[in-house]
Amino acid sequence: MTFTAHDWTGAEIPALGMGCWAIGGPFTADGRAVGWGPSDDPTSRDAISAAYDAGLRVFDTAQAYGAGHSETLLGEVLGDRPEARIVTKVGIGIDPDQRRLTGFVTDPAALRAGLEASLKRLRRERIDLVLVHPNEFEIDEARPVFDWLADEHDAGRVSAYGWSTDFADKATAFADQGGFRAVELAVNLLFRADRLLSRLNEAQLVPLIRSPLAMGLLAGRIGGDTRIGPDDVRASDSNWMSYFKDGRPNRDHLERIDRVRALLTTGGRTMAQGAIGWLWALEPRAIPVPGMRTPAQVADLAGALEMGPLPRDVFDEIEALMARDPEGPDRPR
Repeated sequence: MTFTAHDWTGAEIPALGMGCWAIGGPFTADGRAVGWGPSDDPTSRDAISAAYDAGLRVFDTAQAYGAGHSETLLGEVLGDRPEARIVTKVGIGIDPDQRRLTGFVTDPAALRAGLEASLKRLRRERIDLVLVHPNEFEIDEARPVFDWLADEHDAGRVSAYGWSTDFADKATAFADQGGFRAVELAVNLLFRADRLLSRLNEAQLVPLIRSPLAMGLLAGRIGGDTRIGPDDVRASDSNWMSYFKDGRPNRDHLERIDRVRALLTTGGRTMAQGAIGWLWALEPRAIPVPGMRTPAQVADLAGALEMGPLPRDVFDEIEALMARDPEGPDRPR
């Protein structure tokens, strides 16, 4: 049986999506690498096809990912498959020729031009869900972006919209707008985001979960000797990056993961499947969108749908062992 959740339209779908940041390939912001290093387009197309064939229906991208390249690949594979729900993000300007980000965008005319370019790359007349990308926007700064999204929703070019944010007050600031249906936030075994998840449940907004594998720490392939190359965002010195430091995995996180490794793999699960199963045990409404670069990664993660949530006793035992840091004030993650 496939574990399911309800999307922002209320439809029941497999409760797992494909994150498409890494398939965008290299791109920069202010001269710093903000992609996941080199990518291979034929392999990326195969991964998208494999995800769709495995039943996944949510594909999470952004104008920023590869400065449009991730959207282009999704359009090439899924442009004629309306059952695929495309989630993209706006609010960051791009230079596709130079593969770089150009700064935040709030001007409606620029946003409209960016949406037209996304529709062309995605080979769609309508985008299923559009999220405001910058965590950093203040509520008043974001207001013109959401007013523009409301207009695009009324015009039929955007089916629904929301915010990609880790701030509880921002997450529901525009929830009274009829098209505001979902919030994307970081949640994983290392950070539960209890305050924000509670707010989303109260408002009945769909929680899309980014970083469900803690940027790879929970996939089972990263250890203390792992070194991330300088062309990978995980080697950045960004203040939101807590999973890695200078391209090396956070050792405190690795120790916590080691404590519960055997529990995560209960029932024959892989580490990645266990991490997704933990998330569903925490919040059954969640739709995690882990990054997937290859058909093999797709097969591993899609297998979580058959396993479902971790058993409650296993989840409780993991919680007793984790010894997480306090949640602290909201911040980008």
